[in-house]
Amino acid sequence: MNLLERLAIDLPIIQAPMAGTSTPAMAAAVANAGGLGSIGVGSSDAAGARKMIAAVRERLSAPARGSLNVNVFCHAPARPDAAVEAAWVARLAPTFARFGAHPPAALREIYLSFVADDAMLALFVEAKPRVVSFHFGLPPADRVAALRDAGIALLGSATNLADARALVDGGVHAVVAQGYEAGGHRGVFDPDADDDQLGTMALTRILARELPVPVIAAGGIMDGAGIAAALRLGASAAQLGTAFVATSESDADAGYRRALASDAAHHTVMTRAISGRPARCLANRFTAMGAAVAARDVPSYPIAYDAGKALNGAAKAAGESGYGAQWAGQGAPLARAMPAAELVLRLKEELNAAAR
Repeated sequence: MNLLERLAIDLPIIQAPMAGTSTPAMAAAVANAGGLGSIGVGSSDAAGARKMIAAVRERLSAPARGSLNVNVFCHAPARPDAAVEAAWVARLAPTFARFGAHPPAALREIYLSFVADDAMLALFVEAKPRVVSFHFGLPPADRVAALRDAGIALLGSATNLADARALVDGGVHAVVAQGYEAGGHRGVFDPDADDDQLGTMALTRILARELPVPVIAAGGIMDGAGIAAALRLGASAAQLGTAFVATSESDADAGYRRALASDAAHHTVMTRAISGRPARCLANRFTAMGAAVAARDVPSYPIAYDAGKALNGAAKAAGESGYGAQWAGQGAPLARAMPAAELVLRLKEELNAAAR
């Protein structure tokens, strides 16, 4: 079975999950247009994920055949460090004060990793989305087996060959080759290990040559020409995230959209200050502040994100949008504002033109 058949899609186009930015309306629009629509539930609990899955399905047309990718985070549980967290709160306090606010008195682990979320696993086995995808690693073997036994196709993100091989050995059906250009969180298994920072095209070619499963290229791909290039290098499909941030169905707020359409799109940076893990973001006030902070001084993911979200909320309340998690890849200047279905159609036309 080839990848498109396994994912039940007509086009080699996957809309990236983008927790907090993708929506059921976006995922359904992409699926109805022939691609694989995705939702990210890593920042949700099982009850919230159930509602999101239902919201996608009620919008799907018959030809979409139920295509849906549900993405989860598989990070190691956070490592609390009271001293680091207190120092981080103290560092952020003056910025909170500028907006007439106070930082959280204590920071929490705001997201439960899928490796420990029994309720989410039970939901997936019951609801049987077409695809479940993993970011930050791989869940334990019993969870993978339960998903496979439920007939669910499994994808996993890798940023290097070693992690890709671990995913294949662990039972995924295809690997997402996430290049360093990609927006949002790096899919590294260990955020403190050395990162070879492989670009999308090099990584895709390496994985396509070395792996016995299909490869999905991700990172910096914004149009049909980029998809065609990835397919020529051996990818079976391409995953696009930043390309969908400016669509009508995106949950990106007005400040995020303005930043994406500004000069900041030409200056994306990798930061861990916002969430506690490396992530590529539009250049903004938060990334500028984080540039001077050593990795060891940032609390563990997602504990740091508790402070980051609170700071963004305080800043937005005061009319400042420069402290948001405005994730975007290096292809950000190529973003186009239009409905998601129209974007998929445009990508299809561009891909066909590039293939001629």
